[in-house]
Amino acid sequence: MLWVGFAAFIGVVLAFDLGVFSKEVKAISGREALVRCGIYFSMAMVFNAGIFWFQGAQKGLEFLTGYLIEYSLSLDNIFVIVLIFSHFAVPPQYQHRVLFWGILGALVMRGILIVAGTALIHQFHWIIYVFGAFLIFSGIKMLRSVDDKPNLEENRIVKFVRSRFRMTETYHGEKFFVTKDGVRYITPLFLVLILIEITDLVFAVDSIPAIFAVTTDPFIVWTSNVFAILGLRALYFALASIIDRFHYLKYGLSLVLVVVGTKMLLVDIYKIPTAVALGITVSLIGGSMVLSLVKTAGKPPKPLPGEG
Repeated sequence: MLWVGFAAFIGVVLAFDLGVFSKEVKAISGREALVRCGIYFSMAMVFNAGIFWFQGAQKGLEFLTGYLIEYSLSLDNIFVIVLIFSHFAVPPQYQHRVLFWGILGALVMRGILIVAGTALIHQFHWIIYVFGAFLIFSGIKMLRSVDDKPNLEENRIVKFVRSRFRMTETYHGEKFFVTKDGVRYITPLFLVLILIEITDLVFAVDSIPAIFAVTTDPFIVWTSNVFAILGLRALYFALASIIDRFHYLKYGLSLVLVVVGTKMLLVDIYKIPTAVALGITVSLIGGSMVLSLVKTAGKPPKPLPGEG
């Protein structure tokens, strides 16, 4: 009943979003984005309170820690999303539509990864060491590539799509497909959607194992992921114009991956308490954000990617 009830709740939220928030084709202002961030965060905290009440303090703490880890790691998605929207000059009024359908795909992909990951851990305990080592490797790799920027023109996915599909040269409103002279074409907006989906899949490979360091309860893992993903669009519009001010955030995210990976490697020797993991995560992410804002104080915000 928990799974069915939660699925129904998320369905209502997405339908409301698509039918009300996305009814008009318009750019989302920073103020509106902050309000939406507050709404989604409040929903997650109310749900968390329900977990504390009905399933106990330990489960409630696991959800809170997992949610904050997933939400923090999703910040790295925003850096890449800004890069993609900027490179393809996606008009701001169409970005919300791309992110909406991108998040639907992300929910499905993450659900599959969670089911697979949970089954592997329950069947083969040693796989947790593989996840832990992978997270440490990913954290170190992220730390070493903080200043790297991918070349989207040389991206294999971009080259593959352009070589396999007929694509229009310009955008056609918010359409992903158009028909010209009886021939079906994809638009650049659909190419951007593909890149957004693949980006989330790549980041999910890091973030899903990370939450298994906190809990292997599939319901906690799934719900914390869903709430983190639901708030990603609003978070993007709230931070897109100032994302370049959070340079040190990537260092904090890298260290979170290393810490979580270490927690997984030590699972049979010493179990780091969930409250400690929560404190370390909040300290690293909060500290890196504060340091970034202090170092870039007075730097004016930029226009949204694609604006103008």
